[in-house]
Amino acid sequence: MRRVALVTLVVDDYDEAIRFYTDALGFRLAEDEPRPDGARWVVVVPGEGNDGTGLLLARAKDDAQRARVGDQTGGRVGFFLHTDDFARDHARMSAAGVTFLEEPRRESYGSVAVFQDLYGNRWDLLQPAA
Repeated sequence: MRRVALVTLVVDDYDEAIRFYTDALGFRLAEDEPRPDGARWVVVVPGEGNDGTGLLLARAKDDAQRARVGDQTGGRVGFFLHTDDFARDHARMSAAGVTFLEEPRRESYGSVAVFQDLYGNRWDLLQPAA
């Protein structure tokens, strides 16, 4: 095995999720294909290359799945977005309306700040220490 290619993120609406991940977080829409059952296969990936793990944006199909939207990891930080320029990306994301839950801080492992996506899932924006 070489890498984890996709992680499923359950969302309420495909188009609103695409807008958030592409406009606010700077991801790239890699795939958006209709499925025979009326669903869509929607994949967004960070950055320009294809070497990161992509997100499969999956619209909730039933009440059980809808109950997990925004709480897929029980309130813990469940996703980690690495950057090579923390200040640049923090400023860009803040200007795009991303909600940061704390002020940026410096840790032994790098610069970090917790933010939430449009559904409330918690993420770390992280620039690893050199």
